[in-house]
Amino acid sequence: MKLLRFGEFENEKPALELSNGKRIDVSAFEEDYNEAFFASDGLYRLGKWLETEVAACPEIPANVRIGSCIARPSKIVCIGLNYAKHAAESGMAVPTEPVVFFKSTTALCGPYDEVVIPRNSVKTDWEVELAVIIGKKASYINEEDAMDYVAGYTLHNDYSEREFQLERGGQWVKGKSCDTFAPLGPIMVTKDEVLDPQNLRLWLSINGEMLQDSNTNDMIFNIKHIVSYLSQFMTLLPGDVISTGTPFGVGLGFKPPKYLKAGDVVELGIDNLGTQRQQAVSYSKL
Repeated sequence: MKLLRFGEFENEKPALELSNGKRIDVSAFEEDYNEAFFASDGLYRLGKWLETEVAACPEIPANVRIGSCIARPSKIVCIGLNYAKHAAESGMAVPTEPVVFFKSTTALCGPYDEVVIPRNSVKTDWEVELAVIIGKKASYINEEDAMDYVAGYTLHNDYSEREFQLERGGQWVKGKSCDTFAPLGPIMVTKDEVLDPQNLRLWLSINGEMLQDSNTNDMIFNIKHIVSYLSQFMTLLPGDVISTGTPFGVGLGFKPPKYLKAGDVVELGIDNLGTQRQQAVSYSKL
């Protein structure tokens, strides 16, 4: 299945994208795509419900706002420096264990919403990433069992303010958590529809110029390892997001560095997971 949500910010309704591309409103199922939904085998129950109710589901308007493909999760966990060339362009050593940081869940937004350059920001950067959605509670799990805990995958732009991240006390979360810094979607694709998540092209362009173009097969730590590893240190809850790192081509890595300015258009995508588009706006203009 391909899950999406639509409507006003923080008042979205659940929808599905069918195999023919039609997008239908499944509000009549009366559940959002949140922790309770995933914890109660919601994907299976929704599939069974559709067997008899799909014809009654209205198509969503073509011009409606698309929100984050899942409701606000308990946490967004990110893996840093998970592509060797990205570590090199950042001037950092290839890690021997996953680099883990959090992103505030209030950064969550839709895939086509404007990205707001924060107040006092001079180094707002981009990062195309494959995100994993957890399907059931995971704690101290083995790597060979890790995929049993995955519900699906989606596209994430891990926006980062590099001065806040690297020059303001060394706390990465400050540079990762500004409002609009976590556009997610447009769709969450269930794992049965992604044959090999470790072989997906991911790319990002700014104003039509391709800056990131790589493949998830270049990850240092693969998805199985990441899910198992994180579960040794924290309980992963249904609906949690794990963002698996970005390839080379971020603004920080250029000489001189390139950063977003108001008016820039960011486009990105991952094979079979759709595309995003954000226009940058200045906080002072809001």
